[in-house]
Amino acid sequence: MSNPQKKIILAPSLLACDFSNIRSQLSVLHEAGAEYLHLDIMDGIFVPNISFGQPLVKSLRNSCDMIFDVHLMITKPERYIDDFITAGADIITIHAEATDKCLSVLKYIRSKGIKSAVSVKPKTPITEIYSLLDYCDMVLIMSVEPGFGGQSFMPEMLEKVKELKKQIDNRNLDIDIEIDGGIDITNAALCVSAGVNVLVAGSSIFGKPDIAVAARDILESAKGVL
Repeated sequence: MSNPQKKIILAPSLLACDFSNIRSQLSVLHEAGAEYLHLDIMDGIFVPNISFGQPLVKSLRNSCDMIFDVHLMITKPERYIDDFITAGADIITIHAEATDKCLSVLKYIRSKGIKSAVSVKPKTPITEIYSLLDYCDMVLIMSVEPGFGGQSFMPEMLEKVKELKKQIDNRNLDIDIEIDGGIDITNAALCVSAGVNVLVAGSSIFGKPDIAVAARDILESAKGVL
């Protein structure tokens, strides 16, 4: 029995925003229909870049009503789960490649009343995380190599999405499929057709003159396939 089509959700990536105008931009995007805020936490070890940490997440929590979708691109994420829960995370994503304790970490996240998610890099077979699906609320497929914004979308990742969607449906699980990397108006509908329902977009929103229009255009394009 296949699960019905899930609601399409847009998750602008904070990494691409204008940090001098951050609260205003987030307010505009929320009004434009963006429900999630994707927060990329990078440690310079798991990925070759450094972003921001829990102090920024905590400072935004008081003034932003969006769902905080925290993506931990860090080695041994189990060290910081409690910190990001305290900072205001609603969803915490860990990487399958970043820890040998994936199962216990996902269980712990859920035990704290937070949605749990796992992510895989482009070269990691999706079958690697099938044993974790019973403990996931979401799976994040990376459609670029993680660590830098502004990269080009890898269309071959859509096959990975389709495989995952089939596995989820066959097991009758209630799991969101998120995609991150090079998402814009040209490929949003393709992602949804493959099985994605949460779209992360960075420069394709924040790099446009009118971020509200850019966000609405991506959402409308994605929803056009339903």
